[in-house]
Amino acid sequence: MLPTNVPLSHLGPSALLLLQLLLPPTSAFFPNIWSLLAAPSSITHQDLTEEAALNITLQLFLEQPPSSRPPLRLKDFLGRTLLADDLFAAYFGPGSSSRRFRAALGEVSRANAAQDFLPTSKNDPDQHFDAERLGQGRTRLVGALREAVVAARAFDNTLARQRLGAALHALQDFYSHSNWVEMGKKQPHPHLLWPRQELGNLAQVGDHTCSDCDKLSCPGNLLGYTLLTSGYFGTLPSKPPGKCSHGGHFDQSSSQPPRGGINKDSTSPGFSPHHMLHLQAAKLALLASIQAFSLLRSRLGDRGFSRLLDITPASSLSFVLDTTGSMGEEINAAKIQARRIVEQRRGSPMEPAHYVLVPFHDPGFGPVFTTSDPDSFWQQLNEIHALGGGDEPEMCLSALELALLHTPPLSDIFVFTDASPKDAFLTNRVESLTREQRCRVTFLVTEDPSRGQGRARREVLSPLRFEPYEVVALASGGDVIFTKDQHIQDVAAIVGDSMADLVTLPLEPPVVVPGRPLVFSVDGLLQRVTVRIHGEVSSFWIRNPEGVSQGQEEGQGPLGHTRHFGQFWMVTMNDPPQTGTWEIQVTAKGNPRVRVQAQTSLDFLFYFGVPMEDGPHPGLYPLTHPVAGLQTQLLVEVTGLGSRGNPGDPLPHFSHVVFRGVPEGPELGRVPLVPKGPRERGLLAASLPPMLLSAAGPFSLELIGQDGGGRDLHRAAPQSCMVVPVLLELSGPPGILAPGSKVPLSLRIASFSGPQDLDIRTSVNSSFALTSNLSRVRLEQNESAWGRLWLEVPDSVAPDSVVTVTVTATGREASPVAPTYAFLRLLVLAPAPQDQRAAPAHSSGPFLTTASPALRPSPLVTWGRAGGGLAGNLWWGTVGGVLLLLGLASW
Repeated sequence: MLPTNVPLSHLGPSALLLLQLLLPPTSAFFPNIWSLLAAPSSITHQDLTEEAALNITLQLFLEQPPSSRPPLRLKDFLGRTLLADDLFAAYFGPGSSSRRFRAALGEVSRANAAQDFLPTSKNDPDQHFDAERLGQGRTRLVGALREAVVAARAFDNTLARQRLGAALHALQDFYSHSNWVEMGKKQPHPHLLWPRQELGNLAQVGDHTCSDCDKLSCPGNLLGYTLLTSGYFGTLPSKPPGKCSHGGHFDQSSSQPPRGGINKDSTSPGFSPHHMLHLQAAKLALLASIQAFSLLRSRLGDRGFSRLLDITPASSLSFVLDTTGSMGEEINAAKIQARRIVEQRRGSPMEPAHYVLVPFHDPGFGPVFTTSDPDSFWQQLNEIHALGGGDEPEMCLSALELALLHTPPLSDIFVFTDASPKDAFLTNRVESLTREQRCRVTFLVTEDPSRGQGRARREVLSPLRFEPYEVVALASGGDVIFTKDQHIQDVAAIVGDSMADLVTLPLEPPVVVPGRPLVFSVDGLLQRVTVRIHGEVSSFWIRNPEGVSQGQEEGQGPLGHTRHFGQFWMVTMNDPPQTGTWEIQVTAKGNPRVRVQAQTSLDFLFYFGVPMEDGPHPGLYPLTHPVAGLQTQLLVEVTGLGSRGNPGDPLPHFSHVVFRGVPEGPELGRVPLVPKGPRERGLLAASLPPMLLSAAGPFSLELIGQDGGGRDLHRAAPQSCMVVPVLLELSGPPGILAPGSKVPLSLRIASFSGPQDLDIRTSVNSSFALTSNLSRVRLEQNESAWGRLWLEVPDSVAPDSVVTVTVTATGREASPVAPTYAFLRLLVLAPAPQDQRAAPAHSSGPFLTTASPALRPSPLVTWGRAGGGLAGNLWWGTVGGVLLLLGLASW
């Protein structure tokens, strides 16, 4: 075990390699990039988190050479800013997508930033190393890291990333909020990540630590440099005489003697009295963050750590299987495809790192089976057989919800069934969950919805009984493919095709209009362009930019290869496809569906958020969905910018974003995209147009731009988005959720678009009990309501398991608005011997209050100004390349 009291600089070259430590002043710590409007030369929590993750990923790549490619060379990365795209191209091969990896880093970074915004964490001194709560902060920090490890081992990487983000926020805050830097320390605290080590040398209650400072900048206000202390923030807890304040614009305690403060969150004296030490604090916070990632890697192993951060270009393999008696052919088809994928991809970069299997019938569904071992997955799948039942409907959506909760984001989920859903009441909830997880769901249904024969039925079923599948598929960017038993094995072959790095190409118009061709654009960065047509098609043709056409005849044609299975057609174009404008003409009954996809590494991620102008720190408050009436920003992150037609071409760029209604495709707004920071980062921002924020239905995102040669680029997000009518915030306790405990949860509901009369419903895993003091609320515009939920954890629940709490706000008859959902994952964790955390204190005040914005306590956002002056002034700074290779034992 590595001694914890050895300075990092004494570890030697075998344990420590430090590349150029470049933290340029033009490069929080404030939460994220939006914070930099207030202090544009600062380094944020987002910078520190992403840079640390990139460094530890490079370390992993150097120590684990790829099996089929030359090993990476450290010298190739010296003096360069680390970029995920470059790392993936060097390790997995040119064109390998870093999209899932960057999305995973985004989850960690947003969870980190959320600690400054969530009601349960933003004013808790234990979670920010404030108010001299250093021992309690260290206990909370170590606990969050432990929870991240347990959640990752339970294959709930979303929860693991949330807990990791919380831990990193606290860890980074230590170096900004304490006087560790002022004590002359040049390395991270040697005991901060080890629970059995005493922090030592802590200032006591009666020790005066700061002198009065009536200026913005307070370089000499610390009374001594021998005792470790931290500043008080706000009024809870109140600052004792002689103690330091956090300081800055948002800190009420800084006006009480001794005035001033000691935080190093930014380079701005208006926010940080010790702004002159910001870069030194950032250097130590970065080293400590790399150290924390190293500890996680040692606890999880390389494979588990790679799953945690999705360090792979491959998608997961997730099946939801109907196991009733009529499903023999479908189950066999699923087995064949799974076996084919396992055999073809084993040992390659595209081998799935995560496998999920959820069976269902009626009345049962589950249990969910998750593994990282392809042989275990195959063995479990091979034991499933079609037994009993054979009637309709079945518990399909319940099983799909389980799969969504256990499948990594940005994955494909395949549902095999021949029955409609018995649990159609879950449609909206599952639809919302697909958007939150950004998973694509494809239903392979071996029943023609127009036929009345087939499996037995307990009742007369509506011809619209499959509509819930259509709703979920549309929201997720997937398909509902109806076929017959004799075609299911051929149709199921799309499973392997769909798991490639596919982008969706926008169609104009988005749906088939009789007599009008569908138009799409092909650029030089695309390959394996595929057209899928599903419906009662009588004829179709496809035409390339040179006027060459191909019809529906099966086999090889002048443009590509056509396959036809029942009502499903797939045309795979020859590579390389002709660049330019293509057309598709379809003649069919009903509403045929057409989707064009292609393989490329040039894709994008997107997020929503509200710029916060009030405390405790300015930054972007992340939102899962835009909220009606709330000015919202769109942040776009382009992946694969290193993919160019010719190496000498300039980087591709996107100029604007188009919002369209779904499914008909009316344009709801067109907004310029503003680049932020170095172009190779691919970070862009835009403000959502007011028309969009008042739209009732779902909408899609399209990016429009040009490649390095000036040719058009079009990309579309596969999932649709939705503007929700109210903001729901559901927060859990920061302490341990132990078997036999009863814990409070915090709920906030806010309306910004007018009066809302809402029913509030809660749900949780069946073995848990959940009560709420809030079942109905009426909100006027710009009003909020707060509620309290109590979750009872049964004694019998297995430790190290995950529970999901769902809150639904639904409009009453007088207020018919679409339902809004909030999902909260919590970890049931048996206390470790070293855990001595006290239960968090909770307010004994009223659980439910409503107030106007002017009277609202601790306002989350200044709603009247939110986003008002921020849309055009965003800034991004990048941290230079740093690599720290640590051989650290587990804690």
